[in-house]
Amino acid sequence: MSDIIIMKTTGRKAPKVEKGAPDPAKLVKGKGLTKTWNHFTGEDGRLFCGIWEQTPGQVKCAYTEWEFCHIISGEAVLRSETGKKWRVKKGDGFIIPAGFKGSWETVKTLRKHYVILMPKTSSPA
Repeated sequence: MSDIIIMKTTGRKAPKVEKGAPDPAKLVKGKGLTKTWNHFTGEDGRLFCGIWEQTPGQVKCAYTEWEFCHIISGEAVLRSETGKKWRVKKGDGFIIPAGFKGSWETVKTLRKHYVILMPKTSSPA
């Protein structure tokens, strides 16, 4: 691939939206309904880039992947399992490292750019 990818949620070149809901076992409160527009998958299916949206709700999370986020709109509070808390809003960019455990609470419907790098899978012996 050698073309630049412009990420949009509408129009002829926008990817089909994937609608989702959190696993009920991980849902703490609210509905947390999601929409995902995945614009790029690469590196043997380990790299994903696109736009993600979530309605208010709180979910438990345990990251095995690395994720870079840039908030387009809305607001969320991330809490680590040790009680540390971060409030993120429009314009904020941040990295969630593999191994992070805690919760993600969308306070105001949030839309973000994301870049996710999944872990390498080990080869069978």
